[in-house]
Amino acid sequence: MFLKGIATSLIVVILCFLIPSLAADGGLNLPAPQNLSVHSTNMKHILIWSPVTVHGKSANYSVEFQGEYERYYSGHTWIPTSWCSSISSPQCNVTDDITATVAYNLRVRATLGKKISAWSTLERFFNRNSTVLTPPKMKVCVDGYHLIVEMEDMGPSFEYQLMYWKKGHDSKVVNKTLREGGTRTHLETMESGAEYCVRAQTVVEVIERRSDFNQVDCVRVPDEFLPLTLTLVSFAGFLVTLVTLPLLVWKMNQIFRYSCCPEVVLPNTLRIKDSPQKLINCKMEEIEFCDTTVRVLSPEDLFRAWIQEAL
Repeated sequence: MFLKGIATSLIVVILCFLIPSLAADGGLNLPAPQNLSVHSTNMKHILIWSPVTVHGKSANYSVEFQGEYERYYSGHTWIPTSWCSSISSPQCNVTDDITATVAYNLRVRATLGKKISAWSTLERFFNRNSTVLTPPKMKVCVDGYHLIVEMEDMGPSFEYQLMYWKKGHDSKVVNKTLREGGTRTHLETMESGAEYCVRAQTVVEVIERRSDFNQVDCVRVPDEFLPLTLTLVSFAGFLVTLVTLPLLVWKMNQIFRYSCCPEVVLPNTLRIKDSPQKLINCKMEEIEFCDTTVRVLSPEDLFRAWIQEAL
């Protein structure tokens, strides 16, 4: 008993000298991170906390988690997170570590050089079924007479519940479930001239929850007679152009011809009715026959010859 008492006294003395020594060396005097909370939206879980700064220097952080199994069946052990070991940012994406719909505890500590802070834990356990689910983004379009929808890809845990109907027939709503997003999906062959409306919500089966519906998006199919009418009008215009173009070219040719090179017509008083041979003066005493060569006279010469003959 005496030896046991001496040993106990020695341990107490050693601890009394060792703890102040560790504090002097700065081993555990770094402030612990504060204000831990988990922000979770659409099954993405982010642990955040207030940053730790000492003398203008920012600390690094390490994060660990503990599920129900570790808490109750594995000796209250903690497991390091997948992506948050000695990180500089005061936040950690723990989505890959939260794999079951049970209560999780999370803790974080700061390190700066040789200084290490105490662990800080969440005030309340986190369960992924508390995540905030938002309505999905979607794109509705018409391809010919086909109603097409494309949902955003929100992750492998998400399905999409769609409702669509022909406007004016709201009681005949069709429900359809899409197993994945990011691809174009054919919903229905549409009627000509009709308007169709679509809305959707996200469904997460692992937590048995679903989001609100997004806003209704409506599209209309073009009337089938409109393209036919446009085709007939275009064809008729082509035929009219084909017929009138040659006539227009001929008419323009005539206009330019008579405008630039008009045809001169002599008045009746200047026209010669008798044979031109009378105007040829052949001297029978000098030549035995008339020159058979025909000389073309200008209008002035013809007029002069006609005057002389008349006199």
